[in-house]
Amino acid sequence: MTFPISYFLFFCTLLTGTFLSISSSSWFGAWIGLELNLLSFIPLIAIKLCPYATEAAIKYFLIQALASTILIMSSSMYMYSAEFSYSLITLSLLLKLGAAPLHFWFPQVIEGLSWPQAFVLLTIQKLAPMFLISYLTYSSNLVFLISIAALLSSLIGALGGLNVTKLRKLMAFSSINHMSWMLIAMTINDMMWLIYFLFYSFNSSSVIILLYSTQSFSISDLVNKKKNKTLLNLLLPMNLLSLGGLPPFLGFSPKWVMIQLLSSKMMIFSLLVLLFSSLITLYFYLRLFIPMILLSFPSFSSFLKIKSLSTSSPFLTIFTFINIFGLCFPIPFSI
Repeated sequence: MTFPISYFLFFCTLLTGTFLSISSSSWFGAWIGLELNLLSFIPLIAIKLCPYATEAAIKYFLIQALASTILIMSSSMYMYSAEFSYSLITLSLLLKLGAAPLHFWFPQVIEGLSWPQAFVLLTIQKLAPMFLISYLTYSSNLVFLISIAALLSSLIGALGGLNVTKLRKLMAFSSINHMSWMLIAMTINDMMWLIYFLFYSFNSSSVIILLYSTQSFSISDLVNKKKNKTLLNLLLPMNLLSLGGLPPFLGFSPKWVMIQLLSSKMMIFSLLVLLFSSLITLYFYLRLFIPMILLSFPSFSSFLKIKSLSTSSPFLTIFTFINIFGLCFPIPFSI
């Protein structure tokens, strides 16, 4: 896929809007940054003139405009009731983020996107709302609201992906589940959620690059005999298990640190809910590649004859081997 220079400019303004929201000293400035980010992402969604991209762009615009309206309205109500104003601001940011129970638009929008656009929505577009939510953790009532959203996100993100066969929707529910860990981390440590976000972005990018290189959009595409390559069947399980947080892969590192942090704070109930939801997500990750392994079993003897998946396969191999040695990473954080 070739991108015109105009889309590079839109991507630059998207990043500018994100940084403007993060560095703003007022809610009005944060709102301007979020609007700039929104208006820059719409042309990136509509890069192809097809009904699915147009539908996704319209849905994304309406939801984000609604959240922006609630944000600017609630910020103007600060003089009347500060607590109620900040509660509405938190809800509007959760709506922008796609966290439960305001997650209804997220899987539907991501279904109409290509894999590069889905990566932007899963990672970069979450930065500004999450930074703004982390600024609101000074009040016990707001911390309670964020914790409820985190627990709901963990359960809905896990249960919502059980009967899903579309890979983009599966990544959306996986993102909702990982978002719960980051929201819980916000209520405890300002730096921990950012570390978790960086690990999640790396693991997601490794999976998305792999799926994009094979143009796979559903489980049937992965088990298709025409696309049944042994190299794909070895790389995809490692990257998915790392995204699911199974040791000794890289994705386990932030979860291990979070387990230690929640245990030290005696947040046992939240920890049990997060771990239970992680086990469910591992189940639908396993459901993806077990048929691939079974179908490719006779072809293991011809592994050396398999050609490269695409020009990006060296990056896939590097990402996969980095994911394998993830058990060493929690050691510096846990000392």
